[in-house]
Amino acid sequence: MTATAAETVDQLLAGAPYGLGGAEKQAVLLSVLGALTRSHYERCEIYRRVVDGVFGGLKERYEALADLPFIPVSLFKQFELRSVPTEEIFRVLTSSGTTGQAVSRIFLDHATAARQAKALVRIMQHFIGKDRWPMVILDHPGVIKNRESFSARGAGILGLMQFGRQPIYALKDDMSFDVELVEAYLNQQHGRPVLFFGFTFMAWLHGISALAAMDRRLISNRGVLIHSGGWKKLEAARVDAAAFNVGACERLGVERVINFYGMVEQVGSVFFENEVGALQTPVFADVIIRDPFTLRPLPAGKSGLIQVLSMLPQSYPGHSLLTEDLGEWLGEDSPGGMAGRFFRVSGRAPRSEVRGCSDTYVQRT
Repeated sequence: MTATAAETVDQLLAGAPYGLGGAEKQAVLLSVLGALTRSHYERCEIYRRVVDGVFGGLKERYEALADLPFIPVSLFKQFELRSVPTEEIFRVLTSSGTTGQAVSRIFLDHATAARQAKALVRIMQHFIGKDRWPMVILDHPGVIKNRESFSARGAGILGLMQFGRQPIYALKDDMSFDVELVEAYLNQQHGRPVLFFGFTFMAWLHGISALAAMDRRLISNRGVLIHSGGWKKLEAARVDAAAFNVGACERLGVERVINFYGMVEQVGSVFFENEVGALQTPVFADVIIRDPFTLRPLPAGKSGLIQVLSMLPQSYPGHSLLTEDLGEWLGEDSPGGMAGRFFRVSGRAPRSEVRGCSDTYVQRT
C-alpha cells in the first residue's frame, strides 16, 4: 500500500465509521483497494499467481470496485498467504474448525493489527459510546490461551473485551452457566448498563437456554447483547433471529440485541446491524453480491455470493474476498443516518464447508 493510501485509511479510521457513502465512498475505496491489490501482487507470490491465472494479470487501472481481483476465503486454508517477511509477523489468527477440518491462517504485522483494532473501536463506540461497560462474556476463560496464535473465537473475545470494564466469563470450564457469579456481578453494577458478548450458538445453548432450564432471569439494567456467528445449528433447532432476541431479552435481561457479521480473514471489518436490522458497511469496507454461476455483480435485491472488501489487510491479501455465504444488498444510506451499503446474509452456499465461529464449536464429552 502506498503512503498516500495508508494516510487515507488512517484519516478514515479517525473519523465517523458511517460518515461516507455513495460515489465518494466508492472512489476512495477504489483508490485504496487498487493500491492494496498492486502491493499484494508484488509481495505475495500465490496471490500473484491467482491474479495472473484467473484475472489475466494486473490491470493498469480499475474502473470500478467490481473489476478488482478477488480470491475465495477457502484459499487461506490451503496456502500460506502473506505479503510481509516472516520476521514482521507478530500474530497468527486461525479460523474455527471442527476436528479434521482445515483452518485458515491469517498473518498479521503490527500495522495491520493496529488498524484492525482502531476500526473495531470506532464501530463499537458508535453503538455503545466511549465509556467502558461492565461486561459479561458468554464463554469460558480457557478459550484464550496463546495470545500470539489463537482461534477466531478467542480473537473475537479478545477484541471485544477491550470495551469491557472488569469483564467476567459466565461459563465454567465444563461449559455450565455460573449463575451465582453472574448475578453477584450484576448486583455490583448499581444500575450501570452491562455489555454481554458471545458467539451466537454459544450464547443460545450455554447462556439463554441454560438460564431457561434453570428458570432464572438476570437483571441487567439497560443491558446490550452483541453476538456473532453462524445460524446453522439454530436454524436446525427452529430458532430464528426473532426467537433469539426474545430469549435474550427475557433471560439475560438486556434491552437491545445487536448481531454482526465478520470473519477472521478480515478482522476489524465487521458489519453491525443498523436500525432496520440490516448489516451496515462502515467507511473502510463494502460488499458486492455476485451471481454464484457467472460471478457477475448483482444489483440490489438479488441473492448471490457475498464478496467482502476491506482497506485494512496490509500484511496479507485479504482485502477482496469471495465468501461462501449467500446474501443480498438492500440499499444505501440506512434510515438511521448511517451512510454506505447495507445488506443481509441468508445462509451458506450449497456444499460449502460449515465454519461459523460458533457453529464449529464441538461440545466436550
